[in-house]
Parts: sequence; C-alpha cells; structure tokens
Amino acid sequence: MHLDPFELHRPTTVDETVRLAGALAGRFDFLAGGTDLLPNYKMHLNLKPHLVALEDVDELRGFSADRLGAMARLADLERDPAFAATWPSVADAVGEVATPLVRASGTVGGNLLLETRCFFFNQSYFWRASLGFCLKADGDRCHVVPQKEVCYATHSGDLAPALMVVDAEVEVAGPAGRRRLPLADLYDAKGDGVRRLTLAPGELLVAVHLPRAARGRRGRYKKLRVRPAYDFPELGVAVAGRWTGDRVEELRIAVGGAEPRPRRFDTLTDALVGRTLDDARLRELAEAIGKSVRPVHNTFLLPDYRRRMVAVYVRRAVAEAREGTAG
Repeated sequence: MHLDPFELHRPTTVDETVRLAGALAGRFDFLAGGTDLLPNYKMHLNLKPHLVALEDVDELRGFSADRLGAMARLADLERDPAFAATWPSVADAVGEVATPLVRASGTVGGNLLLETRCFFFNQSYFWRASLGFCLKADGDRCHVVPQKEVCYATHSGDLAPALMVVDAEVEVAGPAGRRRLPLADLYDAKGDGVRRLTLAPGELLVAVHLPRAARGRRGRYKKLRVRPAYDFPELGVAVAGRWTGDRVEELRIAVGGAEPRPRRFDTLTDALVGRTLDDARLRELAEAIGKSVRPVHNTFLLPDYRRRMVAVYVRRAVAEAREGTAG
C-alpha cells in the first residue's frame, strides 16, 4: 500500500489554519498525529488532495490540569503522575490507547475525532471493491444494516467517554470565531453516521477544558478489546463520581466503542444521588445501561456479547471508582 500524492500545508497559528481551511473547503483533512488518517489514506479511504498539518500551531500544543491542547501527545499525558492523580478516568483511557509507539504520535484531538470503524469500511480498496463499496466511502448503502440512509460504523476512540464523565468542554475555532461546547455535544446525535460531528465546515478543535469543579471525582475507564496489546475498543466504559461511604454524591457514566457515538447516562445516574449504591442497586443500574446500548455486527465481537459486557464493565468500573482502586 502507498500514499497517493497530496499537498501538505503547515500553518503556524489558529487564525492561519482557519483561513487555510476556508480556502481549501471540502478538499482537505487536518493532520494531527496521523496514526489513523494516514493508514486510512493508504487504504484509499476518502482521500483529499490537501493535508493541513497542525504540528507547528503552538496554541494547540501542551497541557495542564485545566486544559489539554488538541495536539498534546498521549504519551506526554501518560507520563505525568500529577495529571493521573487529578483525572484518573482520563489517565486510564490514555493508557489504554493502542501501543506506546502510537501514543508517542497520537494526540488528544486526534483521538476525540477518530474516524468511526466498521469491518466493511476499514479494508483495502480492492477488498471493498470486490464486495461493493459502502455508504461511508465510495458507495451508497450500509452493509451492516442494509439501507441507504444511515451509517452504523462504531465510535473508535478511548478518550471521549473518560472526558465526558468529568464534564469536559471543547473549544473550537472557525470562520465565525471561537466557541465552547460540552464534549458530548461534539458528537452529532441526529447525524446520518457519515456526518458524525457537530463541527461546522472549516472549524478546528483547539483544546479540551477540564472544569475545576470536577476535580476530586474518583474515576475509572475499562476497555474491552480482542487483542489487549493494541486493538480499538469493542467497548469502553468510563465512570467518575463522589461517594460518602456507599452513598452517591455525584455519578457520571459514559459508554463508547459500542455505537456510532459515545453516550452519557445522566437520567439513570442522577436518580441515584443521595442514595446508597449497594451491590443490588449497582447491578440494576448496570443492567439498565446495558439494555440501553444498541451495538450492531460491525466489529469482531457479536452484538449480544458486547451488550452483555456493558453491564459487566459498568459494575467493575463503578466498584473500582467507589473504592478508589485499580483493577
């Protein structure tokens, strides 16, 4: 496999990047760490003639306890014990991303905006041509749920659920200026699966902001995958909360890797505030979340198994977060 020719652009400021994105409208991709985009380009998946590299945009780099630049490297986060102590669910998720080599190049923004995955999409051009192209690339139909309107490819990042449970916000910049929105709102609940984000054309993810009010929540992230060394999530469950004994003061649970977008389950968790979360009630909560998730057969593991494992992983993650332990 090889990369087809493209023109590489290297802006140095956010404003320059936004202007360039406007000039290249519809004909470019942003290039962060390249760990997902470039392999997809080798597969001839939705090629663009221009790549806008973000490496030289200083504002996108670096991180603190309050702010993660979109170009912050995952390996740098992983090596920071103070960050792990402040945001345990996020630190868990960072450590579960792929391999050390991928984390050395991979970025916060890249993981949040990872392409959704499906075994009818993430294949070579020749494999896809022999079957018939799909709705997500070059074709007009979904092979997983046969129809021509909605793509069911699965959210494939690890960081989104872990950041959602600490009420993270994202900062984006575009032709209309800058705005901030809850991370959960970055993922388009009303989209067709091909349009999976709420970013407007030309908008750039600048940073993730972590609220001080969420510091001190005990959290965990648990990941199900076929090959523990490096696979994308078949399921990812993030938990963050505060307890007094067994009584819930705050609780947030998010699930990724099972559907086209990550989801938080506030209706179920808010009902537990002020109540004792004993084993029986935790089992009821986990089963309710499991019943709410609707995976389809587009990854290695069967949907029924992944759905049952939602409840198992919710129980494990909540129990570990409550006790402040690691599994």
